[in-house]
Amino acid sequence: MRKASRLFEIIQILRLARKPMTAAAMAETLEVTVRSIYRDIAALQAMRVPIEGGRGIGYIMRPGFDLPPLMFSIEEMEAIVLSLALLERTADEDLKQAARRVNQKIAGAVPAPLRQAMDSKALYAWGSSAQPAGFDLAIVRRAIRDECKLMLGYRDELGRASERTIRPIALIYYSQTANIVAWCELRQAIRNFRSDRVERCAASDDFFKGDGDRLRELWTSGWTEKAVQA
Repeated sequence: MRKASRLFEIIQILRLARKPMTAAAMAETLEVTVRSIYRDIAALQAMRVPIEGGRGIGYIMRPGFDLPPLMFSIEEMEAIVLSLALLERTADEDLKQAARRVNQKIAGAVPAPLRQAMDSKALYAWGSSAQPAGFDLAIVRRAIRDECKLMLGYRDELGRASERTIRPIALIYYSQTANIVAWCELRQAIRNFRSDRVERCAASDDFFKGDGDRLRELWTSGWTEKAVQA
């Protein structure tokens, strides 16, 4: 077990313990040496985690201490780092900016060993980034949340232009583009609209309140394979 993960687990053990925990008991639980536990306890105390006790008598966590709102294991931190890196490859500028803010907030809240995992630059999301859409994808995400209909100017794979009113229910991100999954009122069916073929996108004054979950169930329960390109 890596050090950052051990520090996290030791805090969890002491927070939940009803009596002093010896270094030997923690070492057995974490499958490490007692010497490692002594070093880790010293490191936590140096970070002002209120652990009291000593060798031979055990350790306790002083009452009133709680974990910061953002505390992760090393594997969870690596998952976050990679997820934020993958967002950088999308064409959704608002989400990319949000990912950078998330990164800053987490870095400011987690202990130093976990912050090092964020700064190590050991995990990368490789490959080409999606080309920017001709409109703001935040409009689609907002419409999905608000269950608001969208009006699209759309051009299919053969170059044929059409005007569509859609009920957006999902947004699928690919490495090249993003697909809007929606109920198309023109086709009276679920269709996929490639964002790079959308020429105009605007929210309408009409809503489909309460119908989004039903349409997503329809999509996921058999329409997925039939949700062809518009």
